Parts: sequence; structure tokens; C-alpha cells
Amino acid sequence: MTKERTRASDAPVSTLSGVGPARAAAYRSMGISTLSDLVRHYPRAYENRGDIKLLFEAMQCEGKSAVVLTVATEPRVANIRRGMSLLKFRAYDESGTAEITFFNQNFLKDKFPLGATFRFYGKVEMVGRKCAISSPSYEPYDEERPPADLIPIYRMTEGITPKQIASNVSTALDICLDETEDFLPETTAARYSLCSLRYALKNIHQPSDYEALTAAKRRLIFDEFFTFALGLALSKEKSRPALAPPCRDTELREFLSALPYTLTQAQQRAVSEICADMRGNIPMNRMLVGDVGCGKTVCAAAAMYVAIKNGRQAVLMAPTEILARQHYADFCELFGKLGIECGLLIGATGAAQKRKIKERLCESDPAKRLNLVVGTQALLSEGVEFSAPGLVVTDEQHRFGVNQRATLAGKNVNAHLLVMSATPIPRSMALIMYGDLDVSKIDGMPPGRQRVDTFAVDESYRPRLEVFIEKQIELGGQVYIVCPAVEEKEEEEGDLLLSDVTLRRGAPDADATPLKTAVEYAAALSERFPQYRVEFIHGKLKSAEKERVMSEFAEGRVQILVSTTVIEVGVNVPNACLMMVENADRFGLSQLHQLRGRVGRGTRKSYCVLVSDFASDNKKESVAGRRLRSLCKLYDGYEIAEQDLLMRGPGDFFRMGSDDTIRQSGGIRMSLAESCDDSSLMSSAFAEAAALISADPTLEYHRGLASAIERLFELEAGTMN
Repeated sequence: MTKERTRASDAPVSTLSGVGPARAAAYRSMGISTLSDLVRHYPRAYENRGDIKLLFEAMQCEGKSAVVLTVATEPRVANIRRGMSLLKFRAYDESGTAEITFFNQNFLKDKFPLGATFRFYGKVEMVGRKCAISSPSYEPYDEERPPADLIPIYRMTEGITPKQIASNVSTALDICLDETEDFLPETTAARYSLCSLRYALKNIHQPSDYEALTAAKRRLIFDEFFTFALGLALSKEKSRPALAPPCRDTELREFLSALPYTLTQAQQRAVSEICADMRGNIPMNRMLVGDVGCGKTVCAAAAMYVAIKNGRQAVLMAPTEILARQHYADFCELFGKLGIECGLLIGATGAAQKRKIKERLCESDPAKRLNLVVGTQALLSEGVEFSAPGLVVTDEQHRFGVNQRATLAGKNVNAHLLVMSATPIPRSMALIMYGDLDVSKIDGMPPGRQRVDTFAVDESYRPRLEVFIEKQIELGGQVYIVCPAVEEKEEEEGDLLLSDVTLRRGAPDADATPLKTAVEYAAALSERFPQYRVEFIHGKLKSAEKERVMSEFAEGRVQILVSTTVIEVGVNVPNACLMMVENADRFGLSQLHQLRGRVGRGTRKSYCVLVSDFASDNKKESVAGRRLRSLCKLYDGYEIAEQDLLMRGPGDFFRMGSDDTIRQSGGIRMSLAESCDDSSLMSSAFAEAAALISADPTLEYHRGLASAIERLFELEAGTMN
């Protein structure tokens, strides 16, 4: 592809006024290097300053309010102690007078001239017998030309102030909008009544009203789904092999006799479909889906056995070392009975052992070759090559980006592909996201698996929950407690989250309760239950530390494990009989269902408790309340997934793959689509992408769009030529 001309939007943020090396570094820490990056750094929330109240009305409000006041006294500075000063003045409206206070902001002294009118936004309250507003946001107010009602709130970092980022974004918009190319085909935009890209970018940052903001969000969400779908299609086309080695011998009697149990009918059906694919020379491209604990791994093992029996190699890539070790242990036991050696290649594998495994994987002599290997992303490292590729299996496939799967496929050219996911995906969703994959669905559970009784409760149940935890541990059980965050973060600002600007114009639920965090909660539980061992685990811990904690929990040496959603994918702990999810309203139904699947894997009666203020009587009919109550009644993963799609849209399925940071395939960040509540919008975007790829497979006639996809998915130059 020819080199693109230099664009003004590609200029570094350091070209902006006031952005020196320190601020440029702060921006880079946020993933912002260029003006274009800044324009694509969308607000996370908005403050509605257009709902102006009189002072006496604002004093009755619990949160922040907008008031229009006239400055009544000159601002005065008082130094109350070393390093602390107060700037104070009074301002009034027709209903009363308020004292305005700013801390350590003496430079504002000349900003508020006597008689000038401002719109202040903050908490209006009584301090003693005075009406007061502390450190409000403000802007000059002209009744004939009032300031914007919706003020964007951005995610920030140390060294970047709200006014700084708002000013920088405004300047970047002025520079970038003139050269913004609208790559969406005009017919597509017209078909779905989508606004122009320039209008969308302008109004996502500086919305003139709610309608403009909704239109902007709708267009940008469509674009994210559209480019995501195109990138998927192009990446799949790039990695798709022409032919695969046919595995004609699919006799499984020896394999099945090595199992300590009989496959369920659903497992038998899935294995039969896999074997039928592998007998041909057209590459198998199949997704195996089913609930946690339904027995997907043994179906994958059957496929691996078929590949090895036919003189080929099989590889399974898992997203975590914990899960890779579990698969390795299971495969060593199973395949050892069949005389098949299994290797483990993870980050913690020693250098000498890594070198030996790599040598044996590329060995041409079948007698010396390693034909079965399990690993993590270490399988993608340089030097890992396969001499007789036959089958690639990826577990928890939603946790791998397109580029990762393509890299593994590139090391196994002409291999069959089987991807597994414990995220039950509605058929409509699967067809959209994985249109080129055949789907095998395991819709039954192995005998002996008990139903996990599920309850939704609010904070009033906390004393009883603590007694229940103690009871389960005294009976020999273990407890998972899941929190939505790792540690305490800055308090959220803004009264209108971006996700609340719904396309269905629905009112958002009431303010969410403060987040329970893994680190702080684990410390509190250690004090509450000094007789038990409490540990915590989250995605930011080093691999060795996560391994240690999970191993000790599996061995029964830890009674309570406080965790983020990193335990969605983890080892089997048969004694784990209680799953508590704090701030359960922060999770999608499918994610909660997966977490619930971590208990009830042994013979103990097991329970899942969803803790949320939305479970209280006065909030049960809210969207969050209805969702939580539905999970207490539903136990089939596919029914739950359909309900999730209906109630929350596709966003939850795009949120499934991360503990703290949401990052989708390749380099694309689904910053707006993750909050989408309209599944039809996603369906439309994917359908349009499919039609475009069908008409122009390499985007030869849509070069601007091709360039955008290459940048987003970080593909090598020329891959779409």
C-alpha cells in the first residue's frame, strides 16, 4: 500500500499550546499521542448544567446543581494555615445569597468581577446558617448566548486537568474535523439514518443537546461495530489456510475406554461434528460453546487424539498459566494411558525446557517429535514452529484478540481450528461475531452436577451473610468473593454516564453504590474472620503470585478467596461451595453465570449470592433489579445469554474479556460499543460489513476504509492488497 500523506491530525499532542514534555508524557500514559488520538478520547460522562435551579431549590437536592448567580462582593483571600488558603466571595440570585469558596486557587481572584454573572455547578448546602458552595465548576453566563448545557467529563491522569483536556480537545477538533474522511459508504449512512462523522465527532465532545449527543453516539457505535466486523473478516481471510490435512481415522474406542466416565449425548454430538469436519481437507473452523463444567475440554481432547492418531500435531492455547497447568495435568493423566506425551509451554517454563520443547515441536522424525502441547501466549513466541500441524485449539477464545489467534494459526498453517468458550452466546450473536465458524453447542451437564441455588440480596443481609460464610467453612467448604475492582480509585464525576445516553431514550437506574474492591475487602474480611485464611487475587498480580494463591486455594489451605473476575477462568475447586458477588449490578448476566459456574463442581450443596442495593424492594423493578432477579430463576446459559442480549444489548459480550481494561481484537478499542444497549444496531453494522466484504473482499475500492482498518487492527502493510 502506498504511504499516506502526512495529516495534521497525526501531529503529536505536544504541538498544542500548553502541552509540554510532562503533559505529553501524561497523555501518552492514557494512550494519546496524536491529535487524532485526542479526538477519539471520548468523554466518559456528562454534567447536565442546563437544568438551572434557584438557590433555595438547589439546597433541597442531594447531588450537584447548576445555579446562575451574580457576584455581590469582591473575592478575598485568607491564609488559614501554611500551605492552605481560601478564596471567598458572595453571589446571589432572586431567592438568596451563597458564599462561594475555592481552596488554594488564589489565581482566581480576578476572575469574578463585582456584578458579573456566572453559572456555578456544585453542591449547594447549608453550612451553619449560611448557604455555601465549595469549589464549584463555573463559566460566565450570558442569557442571550448561554453556555452549553452538557459538559463533557473525560478520563484523566495525574498532570492533566479537566480544563486542560477540554481545551486541548476543542483545539484538536478544530484541526482534525476539516480533514476528517467519512469512510462509511453514503448508502449505508442513509439506510440507517446515521449522521455524518464530522457531526458525530463534534457532538460527542460538544453536544448541543441530548438529541445531538444520542445521534453522535449512535453513529460512532455503528462505526466501531462496522470496523470491528470488517477487521474480523479481513483477519480471518488472511489466516485462513487453503487446505487442511484430512484425518480419515476417527475411530475413538481406545480414547473413550481411557475415560473414567461416559460422554453425555451433547458431548457425543459435538465430538461427532468435530470428527466429520476433520475427515475432510477443508479446514475445520468450529466453535465449541457451553456452560462452565459442561465438558468441553474432553471434546477438545478427542479432537486432539484424532489429529495425533493421524500423524499430526495438536496444540491448545489457554489464556492463563493457571488454566494451562490444569489442562496439562488432565491431559498427562488421560493421554498417558494412550502412550501420548504432552508438553507444557508457559512463561514460567525454564529456559532449558523451553528450548527442548521447541526443538521437539519442529522435529521431522515422528518417533522423536512432540505431538501434543498445551500453553499460553508463550506458544506465540519466536522459535515455536510445528513440523506436522494438524489441530489448533484455543480455550476461552473470547479472551484472545484476532491477531493472537492469527499468529498461532500462522505457526500451524493448514491446521484445523477448534475454539472453545464458556460464554454461552445467543445464536444471533454467534452468527454475527463468528460468521465463518460452525457452532457445536453442548447444552447438557454431566451427571451429578448440582444446581447452584442463587439469591439476590441487599446490604441489609450483611450480618446473615457473614454467619452463612462461617457456616459453610465450618462444614468444610470454601468461599469465593468477587469484587468489581482491584482497589479504590478516584470518585466518579459527572451525573450522566455515557452509557446512560441510551438509544432507546430510557431513564438510567439510580446512582450505583460504591464499589467493593478486592484489596480493601480482603483486608476487612481478614479482621472479621481471623480464624480463617483470606487471600486475594486479581489481574494485576504477577503470574507467580496468582499461581501461588490459586494453588493454595485449590489445596484447601485458603478458606476465603477475594477476587476480581480473573477467576472466571480458573482451576476446579470441588470444595468451593459459595460464590458471593459484590456490586453484582456491575456485571452482565452471562458473566455472573460464568462466575456461578465456579462453584458446585463437587458433591457439596452450593450457593451463589448476588449482593446489590438493586435487590432491595424499592429497586427491584429497575433494569438492574430485574436482571438480578432473572438470574435467580434461570440456569440454562443460553437462555440467560438471550435474556442478557435482550435486556442490556451486546455490550456485555464485548466486556467479557478483561479484568480491568477493555481491549478488543487487534488494536481496536470498543470504547463506545461496550455500552451499547441496542443489539439491532450491532446486527445492522455486521450485516453491512458482510455485504461490503462480499462485494469488495480486499477493500480495493474502499482504500480509505482499508487504511482505517489497518490502523485499528495493527495489521502488516499490504495484507489487504
